Amino acid sequence: MRNLTLTFFLAIVLHLVVGVDVANALPQCSNSSYRHNCEDTVTFANGDKYVGAFKDNKKHGQGTYTWANGDKYVGAYKDNKFHGQGTYTYPDGEKYVGAFKDGKRNGQGTYTYSNGHKYVGANKDNKRNGQGTYTHADGRIKEGIFEAGKFLYAQKAPASGKSI
Repeated sequence: MRNLTLTFFLAIVLHLVVGVDVANALPQCSNSSYRHNCEDTVTFANGDKYVGAFKDNKKHGQGTYTWANGDKYVGAYKDNKFHGQGTYTYPDGEKYVGAFKDGKRNGQGTYTYSNGHKYVGANKDNKRNGQGTYTHADGRIKEGIFEAGKFLYAQKAPASGKSI
């Protein structure tokens, strides 16, 4: 009983402090030619490296992909594509933190540019799309609606509902 209590306590500590969920950890892949419901480290001939979960021989679940050129993605995968929450960091310091779908920036996120500019808002197919705020390095702000990466117009303030 004492060992069971200690094991339970350690599992809670690992989950809360370290972020490791012992109950849901995947086993190490045992077959490098077909990876299914397991975790593995794969280093490619070009120098790229993936560490993470696999399902049906595809990146699926949480993982980290590091490219030989210095690009790095840490986050969720589905069927070999970025899908869910993740962080993509470029060698020049640019970074996107937010939602991905089908391998592209789709949904809410923050893109920080190497020149000091920053975009916070909606994205679609790797472009600013929807409500967002673009802040220039010099402090100028464009807040409103974006489409296909271009600023369209400032969002109109909602009516107060009061009559004069």
